[in-house]
Amino acid sequence: MKQDSASTGQIARDLRKRWLYLLPAVFVTYSLAYLDRANYGFGAAAGLAETLHITESQTALLGSLFFLGYFLFQVPGIAYARRRNASRLIFYTLIVWGTLAALTGVIRSFWLLALDRLLLGVAESLIFPAMLLLLTNWFTRSERSRANTLLILGNPVTILWMSAITGFLIRSFGWQMTFIIEGVPSILWAVIWMMVVRDRPEQASWMSAEASAQLSRQLAEEQVSLPKVSGLLKALMRRDVLLLSLQYFCWSLGLYGFVLWLPTIIRQGSDLGIGITGLLSAIPYLLAVLMMLLVAYLSDKTLRRGSLVWPFLVLSGVALLGSFVFASHSFWLAYGCLILAGGAMYAPYGPFFAIIPEVVPANVAAEVMATVNSCGALGAFLGAWFVGVLQARTGNSRAGYLLMAVALIVSGLIMLFGFRKPSTQGTAVADERLQRG
Repeated sequence: MKQDSASTGQIARDLRKRWLYLLPAVFVTYSLAYLDRANYGFGAAAGLAETLHITESQTALLGSLFFLGYFLFQVPGIAYARRRNASRLIFYTLIVWGTLAALTGVIRSFWLLALDRLLLGVAESLIFPAMLLLLTNWFTRSERSRANTLLILGNPVTILWMSAITGFLIRSFGWQMTFIIEGVPSILWAVIWMMVVRDRPEQASWMSAEASAQLSRQLAEEQVSLPKVSGLLKALMRRDVLLLSLQYFCWSLGLYGFVLWLPTIIRQGSDLGIGITGLLSAIPYLLAVLMMLLVAYLSDKTLRRGSLVWPFLVLSGVALLGSFVFASHSFWLAYGCLILAGGAMYAPYGPFFAIIPEVVPANVAAEVMATVNSCGALGAFLGAWFVGVLQARTGNSRAGYLLMAVALIVSGLIMLFGFRKPSTQGTAVADERLQRG
C-alpha cells in the first residue's frame, strides 16, 4: 500500500512538470511571435510612412498583409504538424520569422517590405495551431482552458511590456533599429525550444513512463465520448464549426484593429510623445491578463465554455461604442472605455479554444483549430486594413471604433444564439481519476 501511495505521488509530481516545462516554453514562443507582429503599430505611429515616403493607405496595407499570409497556410501547416513533428516545425519557423521581423527594419522598398510582411505572416501562421495541437496532446479537458490561456497570455503580456518598452526603444534608436532588436530573440530562442519541447508525453525525458501512460489513457477516454468524423471536409461543414469560424472572424476583426492601431489612436487623440503613448497603450493589456486568468480558472472549474465567451465580447463592443461616443468630447473618458474594451475582448480566449477539442475528435481537431484560426486571420486582415484606411481617410479614429465595436458585438451574439453547449457528461469524474493517479 505504501509503495502504491509513493508511486501515485510520483506520478502526480510528474504530471505537474507539464506546467513547469511545457507551458513556459509555449508562452515565450507565442510571446515572441506576438512581439514581431504587433510592434508594427508602433513603427506606424513613429513615422514609418514619412521615413519610407509612402501614403497612410499603403501603411495600412503593410500592417494588414501579415494577416493575409497568416490566413493562407495554417491548414496545410497544421496537417503537416499532426502527421510529422509539430515541435520541429515550430523550431524552423522561429528562425524564419525572427529573420523576417528583423528585415522589417532594414528594407526600404515598399514592395519588398510588403513581401516581407506577407512572408512573416506565413511563417507565424504555423505557430498558434501547432501549439494548440501540442497542448491537446498534453492536457486533459478540465485543464485545457487554463493551458490555452497560459499560451495565449503571450499575446497581452507581450503587448503589455512591448508597449512600455518599444516606445522608449524607438525614441532612443529609431523605429527601424527597434524592429531589428526585437526580431533577433526569436532566432536565439529556437535552440532552447528544441531542447525542452516534445510532441507527446512519452517522448519527453522529464516525464516518467507511468505518468505518460496514465495521461495517455485519460486522453484516449475523452475521445470515446466524441462523435466520430470520417473526414476533414465533413468536419469543416458541421454547423458548430462553421459558427465558430464566423464568430472568430468577427472577433479578430475587432481585436486586431484594436491591437495594431491603438498606439496611433492614443497618439492622435492625446498629442502625447511616443514614450507616454507606449505606457498608455500598455494599460488595457494589464487588465486583459488579469481577466484571462480569472475566466480560465472559472471555465475549468465549471466546464463552462460558450457562456463565458459571449458576455465579454459584447461588453468589449459596448465599451468601444463608448469610445466612439466620447472620442470627440474627452480623451480620458474615451481612453477609459478603451481599457475596459481591451480587457474584455481578451478575457474569453482560454474557454473559446477549449471548445474545439470537445466537439470534434482528435483525427480532425488540429485541422479544425487551424481553420477557425485562419478565419480569425482573415478577419484580422480586414480589421487591420479597414481601421487603418478609415483613420487615414477621416483623420481620426472614431470610424474605426465603430467598426471594431460592431464586429465584437456580432461575435458575442453568434456565440450566444448560434452555438450549442457541448456535453460534459463523465469528463469531471474521469479527470479526477487522473489527478488522483
